[in-house]
Amino acid sequence: MSNLSPPAATFSPAVEAALRKLLGDRVSTHLGLREQHGKDESFHTARAPDAVAYPVSTQEVSQIVRLCARTGTALVPFGAGTSLEGHIAAVRGGICLDMTQMNQILEINGDDLDCRVQAGVTRKQLNLGLARHGQFFPVDPGADATLGGMTATRASGTNAVRYGTMKDNVLGLTVVMPDGVIVRTGSRARKSAAGYDLTRLFCGSEGTLGVITEVQLRCHGLPEAHAVGVCNFAHIGAAVQTVIEVIQSGIAVARVELLDGPQMRAINQYSKLAYAEQPTLFFEFHGTSASVVEQSQRVAELVQQTAARTLPGRQNRKPRTNCGRPGTTPIMPPGPCAPVPVAGPPTSACPSPGWRPVFSRPSWTWRNLICWRQSSAMLVMVTFTCCYWWTKTTPRNCGLPGPSTIG
Repeated sequence: MSNLSPPAATFSPAVEAALRKLLGDRVSTHLGLREQHGKDESFHTARAPDAVAYPVSTQEVSQIVRLCARTGTALVPFGAGTSLEGHIAAVRGGICLDMTQMNQILEINGDDLDCRVQAGVTRKQLNLGLARHGQFFPVDPGADATLGGMTATRASGTNAVRYGTMKDNVLGLTVVMPDGVIVRTGSRARKSAAGYDLTRLFCGSEGTLGVITEVQLRCHGLPEAHAVGVCNFAHIGAAVQTVIEVIQSGIAVARVELLDGPQMRAINQYSKLAYAEQPTLFFEFHGTSASVVEQSQRVAELVQQTAARTLPGRQNRKPRTNCGRPGTTPIMPPGPCAPVPVAGPPTSACPSPGWRPVFSRPSWTWRNLICWRQSSAMLVMVTFTCCYWWTKTTPRNCGLPGPSTIG
């Protein structure tokens, strides 16, 4: 297989002339630019196209595709070049269709929580536009990729646990088919059973079925507050079990990321940090100030219970009171699980220094949890005793015949 060479290039001077007639100076055959468009962030060898074209509309994309279909010229759509799969390598030469000049936010429907953008709009650009409406687009693959490229690769990210991936947030598409025909899929309706779900078919097709030129997206309201937490564990099994129980308990965490010891060591060395080089979970919580506090408290309790059950010699078969699943007496976890709440847009798990704290509390300890539970139990007992005494000593007629209670 390694001896097989790609087919000969299909780009010809006639194709270049037709392309320049259509786009003018928005066509380039400069070697440096072509090499840049033949390499992504992966380890694959760069394969440069013969020309780079910059369309600005769906109609121009359709004309370019028709030209390529008529002449048998290879065509490779290009977004921001941040992918890791090597699929932008022009193994047959041809034309690289750079979509970055199709960068208009066409409409934002604030009341309906959706928007329509051209394929070259980037994630950060869209979120800047949505912020004025108190909304944001949650899919964050870790790079400022174009939304057309994110749709074509069905991108996901750390927010997927709560907001889903691209396939869950794409409502409709405008696609240029291989013969140049323009097709529109989906609709803004949240409920529809009309025909085939072509939107899902093109989402993740990586340019093999057509060129995505416009995307209709689902938006979400900006949460009032968000908090982040870092928890490390003695071994990776405890971290995995914690995530399972957090999800099964219905806690609406916005992000959760698992890193093992070697990954944490690499982070410390690269970013000059001082995290414990153990399996670590990074959490982020979105919601109101009160719900963020509640979510972080429940996660901290699950972290302690999971650490207690998974450490050798501390098994306990007594059932837990929540969810009916087996549990143990919690002990101190191997590392801290300290929520760090901040106010502002949920852009990453590392808050900016200028963001204002919403609330603060000491690091989680089992002693604090025991004191809190004892105080709560005492309060319930006192309240019950007072209510019982009141019902026994206060005569009530409730509108029924009987002796008067007024002297």
